[in-house]
Amino acid sequence: MADLFLKQSKQYLVARPGYPEKLFQFIASKAAAHDLAWDVGTGSGQAARSLAEIFKSVVATDTSQKQLECAPKLPNVRYVHTPAVLTIPEIEQKLASKSSVDSVTIAQALHWFDLPSFYEQVKWVLKKPNGVIAAWCYTVPRVNNNVDTVFDRFYSIDVEPYWDPARKLVDKKYSTIDFPFEPVSGEGSTGPFEFATEIPMGLDDFFTYIRSWSAYQTAKDKGVELLNEDVMEQFKQAWNVDGGDGQKVVNYPINLRIGRVGN
Repeated sequence: MADLFLKQSKQYLVARPGYPEKLFQFIASKAAAHDLAWDVGTGSGQAARSLAEIFKSVVATDTSQKQLECAPKLPNVRYVHTPAVLTIPEIEQKLASKSSVDSVTIAQALHWFDLPSFYEQVKWVLKKPNGVIAAWCYTVPRVNNNVDTVFDRFYSIDVEPYWDPARKLVDKKYSTIDFPFEPVSGEGSTGPFEFATEIPMGLDDFFTYIRSWSAYQTAKDKGVELLNEDVMEQFKQAWNVDGGDGQKVVNYPINLRIGRVGN
């Protein structure tokens, strides 16, 4: 799926929301140790940056070399370009040894994975029994009633045909995604647990976010401009209906699945 993001890797870095400190604090509180984290599908390193403040070492992997080139260079983060399919021997050679990782994290990417194969790797690499896997996604942004009305119609009608079927797992907040792990200490389930991040954005920033979608790139490759003049005008009118300086606080709901590997 990396090919879907190659053409807009810089837009992805600029436009995609970061993740709130509370999310990482929660994950850290459930990890028995903070020596090594593996951030899978790191993209341009949004999550790796925050993990580096918690874990002594972070290995961050992605199938897109172009996105990795946009990631922040940090002394305790090692970026590794990997193929889409990794074997256990390759993981041991390139990433980490068996039962050596305290936490595996996947930000906005789990729905792209071959889950049975990936979970086999996770169970091999995590420390038993309390190594933690944490996977989260953010769903559609919320601005205000006027903008949300235009956005929801655009998302459900114009954009929907161009999403990969895996996007449905995100729309359902990862509640239906296969997640064969045990609840972490203090929790009665593996989630999803709700968080949110808020970002001040102008309308042009909001359009850049939409252009970073894989569905936008898929449509563009088929000769369809989703943000055509009519659509942009609808957004402009909704965005400016209450006046102001053009900046809005955009809320991105985040849903986390978290579990421990067990024995």
